[in-house]
Amino acid sequence: MSPIEIILISLVLAVDAFVLSVVAASIGSLPTTRSALRLAFHLGLFQFLMPVMGWAAGTALATAIAGYDHWVAAGLLAYIGLRLLRGSASTSGESNQLDPSRGWTLVTVSTASSLDALAVGLSLAMLQIHIWLPSIVIGLTTGFVSLAGILLGARFPKGLGRRAEYMGGVVLLLIALRILVDHLRP
Repeated sequence: MSPIEIILISLVLAVDAFVLSVVAASIGSLPTTRSALRLAFHLGLFQFLMPVMGWAAGTALATAIAGYDHWVAAGLLAYIGLRLLRGSASTSGESNQLDPSRGWTLVTVSTASSLDALAVGLSLAMLQIHIWLPSIVIGLTTGFVSLAGILLGARFPKGLGRRAEYMGGVVLLLIALRILVDHLRP
């Protein structure tokens, strides 16, 4: 696998993490530099770990996972998307914001945005390609792209919080729908 192919795969896999990062920063869910760095780090870490796990599982697990991986990824993204929509529709003075840099929300967001990387790891195992270099590049790329998304999202005016939260929810639901449509097509 060429370096250009590895970089392209890394960028494609980082798209979901970028969107999540922009939304989290634009709605004010990352109040400190530490929370922003924690989110970017974990998104990159999960993107690094998933290909390694997929590669380790090898071809024996490929057929077992192939039947439902898209349901898990779509379900996790839809869950977060619906929570964002609910928060944007809140009638209280404050939006019901999730802190994507803590607890189960961090695990859910990191897992949902990296399930495609698990499939990449499985594919690389089937092609008998060593996993360490691609996984490191995928993880680092996602971490830096997430950080760029956070910096971009933080530049949005805070008054856009509810609209950004709503749009983020819609985007995540559309990504979940795309995953299902891509996997359910004959």
